[in-house]
Amino acid sequence: MERKLIAIDLDGTTLNAAAEIAPRTKAVLKEARAAGHIVSIVTGRPNRISANIYDELGLDSPMINFNGSLGYLPHQDWADEYQYTFNKEVAFDLLTHREELGINMIAAEGKNLFLAVRDQPVEVGFFPSILQANQILNQKTLQENPTSLTVAVDRSHQEHLLSYLQHNFADEIDAAPWGGPNSVVELGVKGVQKATGVEFLANHYHIARKDIIAFGDEHNDTAMIDYAGWGVAMQNATPAIKTLANDITPLDNDHDGLATYLQDYLKLAE
Repeated sequence: MERKLIAIDLDGTTLNAAAEIAPRTKAVLKEARAAGHIVSIVTGRPNRISANIYDELGLDSPMINFNGSLGYLPHQDWADEYQYTFNKEVAFDLLTHREELGINMIAAEGKNLFLAVRDQPVEVGFFPSILQANQILNQKTLQENPTSLTVAVDRSHQEHLLSYLQHNFADEIDAAPWGGPNSVVELGVKGVQKATGVEFLANHYHIARKDIIAFGDEHNDTAMIDYAGWGVAMQNATPAIKTLANDITPLDNDHDGLATYLQDYLKLAE
C-alpha cells in the first residue's frame, strides 16, 4: 500500500467524550506509523492544549493548530514552521465595542500568545477560569498580531456579532461559530482552513492528494474532509460532514471509531 498521510482531528474524533485517547486508538495509530504511514494532528485547538496529546501519541510529524493557521514541530526549532496572523486592530475594535455586541469574553492567541479579557463569568472549554495579571488582554498587552480570536457572546447577540464582523472585517478574517452548547465565535485569517495545513503537510512529505486520509466530525473539518483523497466522517459527526465525506465510521468516538476504521482501511494486524 502507498504511504498515507493520516490527518486526525482531536475533539469528537481522536478523543472520546472525556477528551482522552483510548488505549486502542493509541495502539492503532502507533501501528499505522510502524507500517510507514504518517499521522499528523490537524486541530482547531491552540498548541498550548494539544502538545500533550501529541506527546502521548509519540508523534514526530508537524502538528497543525488553530484550524490551519499554525504548522510547527513541537519541542523543536523548525525552518519550515509557519503561522498566519491578522491585524491586532480587529481585537482592539471588539474590545471597544464589546458591551454593545454582547461579548462576555475575548481571547487572543498565537503560538506563544495567550491574552484574554472576561466581562462576565463564562465557562468555555480550553480557557483558564482565572486569568493571571500578565494574561489580561488590552491595547497595551497585545503587542503582536494574533493567529486566533475566540469570542464568547450572549446567545441572543451571536447573529449581530457575525453581521458586525462581516460588515467590518470580511476582507481580513473568517468568523465561525462553534458547535455545541457554548455561544462562541472563532476568528481566523481569511481563507485559512484545516485544508491549508493538510496541503502543507502533503507537500512537505511529497504525498499525493489521493493518498491523504482525513478524519473529522465538525464544521471546521469541512475543508479538510473535502480536500483529502479519502475523507472520513465520524459516526458522531454533523449531518453536513457525513454528507460531504467519502465514508463514515461505523462506530463513534466513544467506541474506538477512528481506530476500528483505520485498522480495517490500512489492513493492519490485530
